Amino acid sequence: MQMSHKPIMALIRKIELLVLAFVLALSVCDTQLSSEAAGRPYFSHGTTYPLASQLSAVRFNQAFRVLWGPQHEQVSNDQSGITIWLDRTSGSGFKSLRAYNSGYFSAAIKLQAGYTAGVNTAFYLSNNQVHPDYHDEIDIEFLGTIPGEPYTLQTNIYVRAANAGSGKIVTGREQQIHLWFDPTKDFHRYSILWTPFKIVFSVDGVPIRKYPRTDASTFPMRPMWVYGSIWDASSWATDNGRYKVDYKYQPFVAKYTAFVLTDCTQSRTVECR
Repeated sequence: MQMSHKPIMALIRKIELLVLAFVLALSVCDTQLSSEAAGRPYFSHGTTYPLASQLSAVRFNQAFRVLWGPQHEQVSNDQSGITIWLDRTSGSGFKSLRAYNSGYFSAAIKLQAGYTAGVNTAFYLSNNQVHPDYHDEIDIEFLGTIPGEPYTLQTNIYVRAANAGSGKIVTGREQQIHLWFDPTKDFHRYSILWTPFKIVFSVDGVPIRKYPRTDASTFPMRPMWVYGSIWDASSWATDNGRYKVDYKYQPFVAKYTAFVLTDCTQSRTVECR
């Protein structure tokens, strides 16, 4: 008896359609493009982004000012970078001189080795000082660790988010990875690309997360400033607060250099596409 292949072919077609639907769904979702420390991340859409060595770095005093903890910062003599630190008395932070509607923002950062549990070192965009209970934010945060365990790199995207439990939270999307290198050994470049259509986080030019604009209500579109900071986040940063900052290891130091700030509303360069 000869069997019909139609049911089998129909099943295969259904499977193909399901696979296609899954791939299309991934292409429009917030995607973490990463692996653990054993391997490099990859970008599934075939897109690459330039290393900032191809772009012009700005001097610290041309782009930033110290925002808080002035006794806990030191700008290099040539203004190419800044060192900030946390101790028992204070942390420190800096802020860009102007706001941006979109752009490519990048810095080479070196973190401290050893016991750094509870310490939060950050490079981020925010408008929380203008909209304190209804602000937007795009973060790269390094969450301190204990000896023998890797740093955690956390990326956040907040749209009209609350401070201290007030206001509204439209979205607050956090993703975490472990880097494929030791960020305490040398400087590595960490970048945020924010265009009207997408946000891409990258490390040494390798994208680790893509967040496309699919809905205006869940995508930051108001002007933001660029910040860097180091502070005590003992209540949550390391193993959900299990390990706290231990000030017998102070000071906790972070070094930033080779800043790149490109305004995508005024630029047609490749990194803004």
